[in-house]
Amino acid sequence: MSSKPLVLPGAITVDGLRVRFEDGRAVEIDADVGEDALRTTASADDGASRLAEVALVDGGSRIGKVGTVFRTTLIDENAASHVALGAAYPFTISDEADLARMNESTIHVDFMIGSDDIDVTGVTRSGEDVPLLRGGSWQI
Repeated sequence: MSSKPLVLPGAITVDGLRVRFEDGRAVEIDADVGEDALRTTASADDGASRLAEVALVDGGSRIGKVGTVFRTTLIDENAASHVALGAAYPFTISDEADLARMNESTIHVDFMIGSDDIDVTGVTRSGEDVPLLRGGSWQI
């Protein structure tokens, strides 16, 4: 569920966004407002509905402390954890062998999922739970 409104190109607002993923692909997209616009965007090509990015952001960032929704993704994504649909960024891949597996798309759409009410727990390869974010604050 998104924690902030998403504004798509053309000033189309998507609010109350809920996305369900299966195997890295958005298989359900619902919203209180604007769901058809995001569904259309996510069907732009084969990679458009795939998970492109996961970014964890704590509430202590300068933008996060302001408490304002700017309705501009490049600012809002600095205030909250977020995920993106579409193209992955090649500069984030350190092993060239993984470049061929990188998701490609004509779109890259970030939407915010973080808030002080959301806890994030990582799981190690051995199955151990590691708290990452609690109450909007880093735990590691």
